Amino acid sequence: MTTEARVREALREIVDPCTAATGSNLDVVEMGLVEAVEVADGEVRVAFRLTTPACHMVPYFIEEIESRVEPMAGVESVTVDTDNGMQWTPDMMTDAARERRQATLEGYEAYYGEEASAE
Repeated sequence: MTTEARVREALREIVDPCTAATGSNLDVVEMGLVEAVEVADGEVRVAFRLTTPACHMVPYFIEEIESRVEPMAGVESVTVDTDNGMQWTPDMMTDAARERRQATLEGYEAYYGEEASAE
C-alpha cells in the first residue's frame, strides 16, 4: 500500500536541476519543495513549491513526480499542484541540505575568490 512516507521517499530520487547545476545535487524533499503529500483511495496529490515565479522546470517536476509515484502499488492517479513561487525560502531546506549548499558555495568562493561572492 502506498503511504505518504513511501511517496516522499520516492520523491527523494528527484534532484532539483538548479542545485545539480551548482554541484550540490539536493533532492526536492530536502529542498523543502514538497509542501504536502496526500494519499487516499488510490489518488495521490502532491503540493509542490517552486523556488521562484520564473521557474521553467515545472513540466520537468510534474513529469518526474508522476513517473515515480504512478507505478507505486495502489496508485490510480497522481495530481501535482504547484504554487506561484513566492512562498519558498532557504529556511525550508533541511539542515543537512543547507550545510551542503553552503559548502558548495564556499567551494566556489575559494576557487573563484571574492568576485564570486559579490555576484
